[in-house]
Amino acid sequence: MVTKSSPRSVEDTVARLRGIVEEKDLKLFAVFDHSGEAAAHGLELRDTKVVVFGNPVAGTPVMAAVPEAALDLPLKVLVWDDGGQTKVGYTSPAELAERYRLDDELAGHLAAIEPITDALVAP
Repeated sequence: MVTKSSPRSVEDTVARLRGIVEEKDLKLFAVFDHSGEAAAHGLELRDTKVVVFGNPVAGTPVMAAVPEAALDLPLKVLVWDDGGQTKVGYTSPAELAERYRLDDELAGHLAAIEPITDALVAP
């Protein structure tokens, strides 16, 4: 897993990621508010959200070649509070490529998460 630090709160980091996804004309599939659901059930969990997004034009060829890749697609970014520091985490494209034995061309379809998360954590 790749982990990066965000200079923003969890909420602001998620909002910024939503904006980046929209700017890049990607599909926002879901935002899972794990801590919000925990609180709704009387449980405590540090602020924790997962943003699920992707590009069907990029992901479909990967899943067509390796159906099991659908377990990891669309792409997911975990945003959580780590003792007052917001962290951003995701499975590296190289790890996904190795896991599903993707050739270089298909692996390239997953690489967009790197510049997206770099933009996300930039000041």
